[in-house]
Amino acid sequence: MPLSQPTGRQPIHVRRIECRGFRRDDGLWDIEGHLVDTRSHDIDLRAEPRIVKAGEPIHEMWVRITVDDDLTVRAIEAATEATPTRICPGAIAPMQSLVGLRIAPGWTNAVKQRLGGAKGCTHLMELMWPLATTAHQTVSGSRMDRILAPAQPGQRPAKIDSCWAYAAEREIVKRFWPAFHTGDRAG
Repeated sequence: MPLSQPTGRQPIHVRRIECRGFRRDDGLWDIEGHLVDTRSHDIDLRAEPRIVKAGEPIHEMWVRITVDDDLTVRAIEAATEATPTRICPGAIAPMQSLVGLRIAPGWTNAVKQRLGGAKGCTHLMELMWPLATTAHQTVSGSRMDRILAPAQPGQRPAKIDSCWAYAAEREIVKRFWPAFHTGDRAG
C-alpha cells in the first residue's frame, strides 16, 4: 500500500463498491454498481432482531442505470440481496424518480431531493455518486470530440478548470486550447 504505516488498529467495517460501464447494442449505455458492507465481528440488528455474522453482508445492493449519450437516465433498476431490515427493499421503488434526470451539474442535489431522508435508501442513494462518475468515464470516449470542442467558435470549453489536469495553466489546456491557456505557473 502506498500510504504511510498506520498506527496499531483493529478492523471494523468494510464497504466495497464496484461500478462497471457497458455499451449496449441499441446505442445506450448501462452503468452498474454493486455495494457490499461487512463487519469484522458479529453484529446484533435489534430492529429485526437477528445477528449478522462477521464477514456476512449487512448491505448488498445492485443498481443499473441506462443512459443515453447525453447522460440522461433512460431507465433504472435496483435490487437488494442483503439489508438490515425486511422492509428496506421498499426503498427500491423511489429509485424510478431518477428516470429523466441528466448526470450533469446539479445531479447530486437532484438525487438527494428525490431520495434523501425517509424518501429512499441512503445506501442506494450514495451509490449514485460513483455510478455518475462511472457513467462519465464510460461515455466520455464517444463524447471526447464534443468535450474537447467549444460549444461555439471562440467560446471557452467547459472542460477547462474542471479538474487539476485541465486547469487553465496546465499543459493539456495549452495543447488543446492555447487561446485559453493562462500561463506556465508551477503545478
